[in-house]
Amino acid sequence: MRARVRFRHLAAVAASAALAGGCGGSEPSAGAVEGTEIPAPAWAKPVIAKAGPDVAMTMASSDFARGENRLAFLLVRNDGSLVQAPRAHVYYRLGGKTRKATATLTPLGVDGDDAESVYVTRIAFETAGKHWVVVEPEGGELQAFQIIDVKEKTTAPAVGERAVPIVNPTTERKAAREISTQRPPDTALLRHTVAESLERGVPFVLVFATPEYCHTRACGPAVDVVSAVRRRYEGRGIRFIHVEIYEDNTPGKGVNEWVRQWNLPSEPWVFVVDADGIVRARFEGAIGADEVDAAIAEHLLR
Repeated sequence: MRARVRFRHLAAVAASAALAGGCGGSEPSAGAVEGTEIPAPAWAKPVIAKAGPDVAMTMASSDFARGENRLAFLLVRNDGSLVQAPRAHVYYRLGGKTRKATATLTPLGVDGDDAESVYVTRIAFETAGKHWVVVEPEGGELQAFQIIDVKEKTTAPAVGERAVPIVNPTTERKAAREISTQRPPDTALLRHTVAESLERGVPFVLVFATPEYCHTRACGPAVDVVSAVRRRYEGRGIRFIHVEIYEDNTPGKGVNEWVRQWNLPSEPWVFVVDADGIVRARFEGAIGADEVDAAIAEHLLR
């Protein structure tokens, strides 16, 4: 199975139509420093020096800032096959000490499909700058590393910030097929604007994605995931909203005004927003239904 987790950096899309079609390249250092020009810190060298081949750590998230971050990634062998160990140890530096987190191989997509998987964990960074992360999957003599670019503040809205009150298209004024590239469109995701939901104090799950132009398992299923989760919570007072990425759903025209208002540097994104209009969870790139379920249960159900 080839590595197919990809997501698109939208700043490049806005500047050029050359990225149209597909969901961007599977850059091995998305959101990180390419190459190894930064010498390995002393704490990382013992892990990197262990016996066994190195594998590529392909990032599926990129918008990192000081504080806790969701880290999503693949481990890819030289022949393009994926490392599929159920867990991987993630080593990083925090508070002057080497820390170890556990990344779990998490299925993408919805229950019962043939989705691929991505490693997901949460780690914290104290300072902005370049940070080394070293990964060692369980049960095999393999190592991988990545140099993460950590900012003072995330580009997209952060957890704890207020949601941006956009007036996204709805079926009140347009046909569903004009609004969404999902086929067939889930019309329940196209009934409400973010602005009206915030005004009424209704909690919601918001997905920014473009199914027609993201055919990979990391990108295309984002709307399907939210659709599946929506069906589980019908009648629970939670709204689910889908917003496309491109102006007139045409990649050559660049990103639309709603993506710009939310200041999204990549896509897809899923945000969980509570009744007070506060972002309580955010997921960039690869996403599984279980992660969205857990965020809803923790922050939106009363």
